[in-house]
Amino acid sequence: MGVPTTRTEDDTRHGAGEPATESAPAHGEDERAARGARFPRGTLAKWRSPRRPRLWFEIALIAVSYWTYSLIRNAVPEQRADALRNADWIWRTEHTLGIAVEQTINHTIGGVTWLIVTMNYYYATLHFIVTIGVLVWLYRSHPGRYAATRLVLFTTTGTALLGYYLFPLAPPRLMSGGHFIDTVQVHQTWGSMASGNLAQMSNQYAAMPSMHIGWSVWCGITIAMLARPVWVRVLGALYPAATLLVIVSTANHFWLDAVGGLLCLGFGFALSYAWYGRVSYRLPQLAAAPA
Repeated sequence: MGVPTTRTEDDTRHGAGEPATESAPAHGEDERAARGARFPRGTLAKWRSPRRPRLWFEIALIAVSYWTYSLIRNAVPEQRADALRNADWIWRTEHTLGIAVEQTINHTIGGVTWLIVTMNYYYATLHFIVTIGVLVWLYRSHPGRYAATRLVLFTTTGTALLGYYLFPLAPPRLMSGGHFIDTVQVHQTWGSMASGNLAQMSNQYAAMPSMHIGWSVWCGITIAMLARPVWVRVLGALYPAATLLVIVSTANHFWLDAVGGLLCLGFGFALSYAWYGRVSYRLPQLAAAPA
């Protein structure tokens, strides 16, 4: 007959407490996991993770950013002599490269009144309308990708300010002896900050890089990557090409100004990729609401 065993009070407490002892760490781990899901790998990772944008913040950010961009762009000293000298250098470089056909395009399309007037209004308005429209569409339909894609646009624009300051450039229409047609002056169309009375409100020698190209290519890539209807993607791809034709036809930019805009955009994509760890269009479409 075996020795009877007696469960002591400590044994009883231990035995009764085993489930609770095992569940407590699990509960704590769940809490830590939940916190990790909300704030992965610390505060920095929290800011890098996709989050649903807040409307009031985005409106304020866009308004302040564009106001700051316009203020700095127009405050850059209008170094007319340097700008004209740089324009001559750009024009000679394009001749060397065999791409100096802006004057031919300007005169050819400038002779078709309805077409060049349409291009004047296109130049003055669409880069605002389409860019804001794409931002609103991203906000509503792709909130998880919005912040990363918006960062590309903002970085592109900020980088352009360095170009305006370091390399003042006269547009072709202001070149001495360039024989380009200032299509806004000729046809007296409204809305352009580049010619006429409104020219006094804008820096006339901030042509390099072209943000018409930087913004339109950003819009085109975003639409082509994220839109579902094929015809919308096609329009997105055609938009930058049409913008390139417009800026040259109206004598507001050289081809190389467009190249400068693309370089700024490339830097914007690189910074967004470095921050978020992937291309913005590959981020989740939806994201959790901000805490």
